[in-house]
Amino acid sequence: MVGRLTKGLTKEEKSWILYDWASQGYVMIVMTVMFSLYFMHSTNLAGADGALGHLSLANTVATIILGVSAPVLGTLSGYRGIKKLIFTLLACMGILGTIGLAIVPEQWWFMLLIVFIISSVGFSGANKIYDAFLVDVSKKENMNRVSTLGFGFAYVGGALPFMLGIPFVLLANSGAINMSIATAFRICFWIAGIWWIVFSIPMFKNVKQQVGVEKEKKFVRKSFIGVWTTFLDIAKHKHILIFLIAFFLYSDGLGSIIRLSTGFGSTIGLGDTDLIIILLVTQFVAFPSAIIYGKISERIGTKNMIYFGIATYCVICMIALQMNPARDEQFLLIMFWILAMLVGTAQGGVQALSRSYFGRIVPKQKSNEYFGFYNIFSRFSSVIGTTSFAIIYARTGQPHRGIGVIAVLFIAAAIIFYFAPDDRKLAESE
Repeated sequence: MVGRLTKGLTKEEKSWILYDWASQGYVMIVMTVMFSLYFMHSTNLAGADGALGHLSLANTVATIILGVSAPVLGTLSGYRGIKKLIFTLLACMGILGTIGLAIVPEQWWFMLLIVFIISSVGFSGANKIYDAFLVDVSKKENMNRVSTLGFGFAYVGGALPFMLGIPFVLLANSGAINMSIATAFRICFWIAGIWWIVFSIPMFKNVKQQVGVEKEKKFVRKSFIGVWTTFLDIAKHKHILIFLIAFFLYSDGLGSIIRLSTGFGSTIGLGDTDLIIILLVTQFVAFPSAIIYGKISERIGTKNMIYFGIATYCVICMIALQMNPARDEQFLLIMFWILAMLVGTAQGGVQALSRSYFGRIVPKQKSNEYFGFYNIFSRFSSVIGTTSFAIIYARTGQPHRGIGVIAVLFIAAAIIFYFAPDDRKLAESE
């Protein structure tokens, strides 16, 4: 099956795809499931309140740090020999941060948040430079296929290390083995870090920067100046600016749902075992769904498929708004299953097609600088959603009400995205 899906791809394209497989273990184990549960365990042990609020704000801090630095990193990576260096440094930062979560004592919840922020900045920063490598490894006509394959394989790459860690957590939680729950979570962090290192090797070895300009005197200083120049240049391309605004809004909603999913489920009363199983199944739904998004986009257009994904997330938010913690536990469990499966169908497809759509509408010779701004719009995503959720939840004590702001983000994105160009017409005009 793998051979059939990747048939005809170059070594560089396959190596690029494999990095999505490598880094996704971090998403499942740290960003989405295990760290959220571990952090709640840590705050309970230390007698601290408001675990979900602390975690939401930590996500916001990480997002702001990377969002501010993203355009400069994007401009710097436009110089030959710099993109791979920046990517490597950020990836190592994320890997070391992940392993650091396994080393920090469980009761030091504030230190855990700091290390989590470091790992999150490293992971997300490396991934955004990685996105910009798409134009180095693939031609425009093949970008949808390569990008969706990356996200598709990522879900399997996230599920496998997650499955390796699940037995330790479930058995420790039930008392079936002589191991503390904290130790079980630490093993999961080690698994995520080692998985990330091993499967990143082809990316480090085979993928090279092909698109870029030669370094010049004071190129670092000029990179800061170039951020403003690139912004002015993007402003001249109305269709790119419209997409970036819409992308920021729906990406904020999407990122917020990913980061808050486990905490939300736990807060409304779902057990750790239920959450782990549901989110594991979601990975296997997401794998074929991302591939299907890519296939259908070849027939009806990338823009239309992104629209379909945004509509799916609007439905997700409407369902979540009905999930008052006071309602029947069985009802909440069924609704969470439905939410998770819907997220699985849309998440990877929307992200993958957004990446390839942007790669197809920007001037190739300026792709690094433009992807820097794509990254800032992407990395500031989840600021509005996570911060608003934390505020609303703190004031009302009702987590489902915090979803209201996220629903508005998707609706606003759909309205603005209507004015973005049809990628098929752009391709015909080239």
